[in-house]
Amino acid sequence: MAHKPLAGKVALVAGATRGAGRGIATALGEAGATVWCTGRSVPGSPGMPGRPETIQETADLVTARGGRGIAVRCDHTVPAEVARLFEQVGQLDLLVNDIWGGDDLVAWGKKLWETDLQDGLTLLDRAIKTHVITSWHGLPRLRPGGLVVEITDGDAYFYRGHFFYDLVKTSVIRMAFGLAQELEGRGVTALAVTPGFLRSEWMLDQFGVSEANWRDAIAKVPSFAASETPLFVGRGVAALAADPGVAARNGRVCASWDLGAEYGLVDADGARPHFLNWLRAHMPEVAARWKSLDEGFYAYWGKMPYGMPGS
Repeated sequence: MAHKPLAGKVALVAGATRGAGRGIATALGEAGATVWCTGRSVPGSPGMPGRPETIQETADLVTARGGRGIAVRCDHTVPAEVARLFEQVGQLDLLVNDIWGGDDLVAWGKKLWETDLQDGLTLLDRAIKTHVITSWHGLPRLRPGGLVVEITDGDAYFYRGHFFYDLVKTSVIRMAFGLAQELEGRGVTALAVTPGFLRSEWMLDQFGVSEANWRDAIAKVPSFAASETPLFVGRGVAALAADPGVAARNGRVCASWDLGAEYGLVDADGARPHFLNWLRAHMPEVAARWKSLDEGFYAYWGKMPYGMPGS
């Protein structure tokens, strides 16, 4: 019988329909966990326009990989629905906040004042407010030794090319830090995790390729050579959840490529993608400006000094 380090553990992946959420849920299933897969996309119900994926498909993948997948439709912008969800779930060991829902809302190449304001505000509702609502209801149910993971994009504070996109992705890094402070004494760890160049269903469609022939897109986008499937970041999250020393990362942001190297992980095709190493080899001028958050940076983040409120 294959080793199942998360057997007996209960996880909830909020935003498990596709992309990183589906990959994380699937990898947790590989590790033997019971995984509650939530989102809005179910047959006959509004989800992401134009996308066929459903949370039931994700739950089936979890079960097929050796875990137990449970699909529950939940609109995480609605507190009452989230409250009902956690009443069903009960106590849990891992909470993953991966709700994004913004692929149709980011107007790349436009400045803040040129974008559709309502699109931007909707993105904040979908990708920040949902994380807050889900954590508010879910964190009290995390058992000691538990883990909460915020999914972001990038392990640095460079500008991500679009005001609202950058605000969302840096905000969830800060959320992980803030939760690490608030959960002190609970025995619960909070951190953020970023995938590399994610070969999601949406991205494959944007490039006009499938997982079977994804390399055909490299001619147009060379950095796609360093891309990874959602399962790779999922295996990183599963490795963190199974690591008894995960608390040493409390409040940090972890990159899938670093987790892959540290835990000896491989992608679905057996590859070992490392996006930052690819940049160093092929785009050194870009890599030179990529300043990953390090211990010096985290040392600056802390509670208020001198007995001020919150210290």
